[in-house]
Amino acid sequence: MHTKHKVSIAGLDPNDPYSFRMPTVEDGKFIWQLIKDTKILDLNSSYSYLLWADQFSDTSIVVEDHGKLVGFISGFIQPKAKDTLFIWQVAVDESARGKRIASRMLHTILQRDACRNIRYLESTVTPSNIPSIKLFKGLARDLETECTITDGYTEDQFPGGGHESEELFRIGPF
Repeated sequence: MHTKHKVSIAGLDPNDPYSFRMPTVEDGKFIWQLIKDTKILDLNSSYSYLLWADQFSDTSIVVEDHGKLVGFISGFIQPKAKDTLFIWQVAVDESARGKRIASRMLHTILQRDACRNIRYLESTVTPSNIPSIKLFKGLARDLETECTITDGYTEDQFPGGGHESEELFRIGPF
């Protein structure tokens, strides 16, 4: 995906205090802590974040502010749809919120060589997650494309009965 962007991409402003990069295995424990600290996102095993940073680094991203990890997005190219990037989790530390970090992370991932054949982005979002809804609708606006929202996963598909349903956001083509 090498199209025009109306958004400032990470790394273009020399005064920007944020460093955007691919995650490494060494980031795994800090990613786990960031997710835990949000108190909103589903916290997975620490192993899963080590694995994610190791195996899916080309389609994921971390952001640092003076050496402190303040942002993370996990993404992967769907095995059954090679033109679709699925975004699994988006986390921004409270200290970095309101600075378009999440949007800049998405744009940065989409600019990578690994995403050169990506025409769609998908993610599931709970109806109460207003920041993510705004993020993905904003991405569609930035990319001048559609954002369709359909049923994703229902409450009864989750064990234990306490998980909100997830709607599927599909952005594209771009």
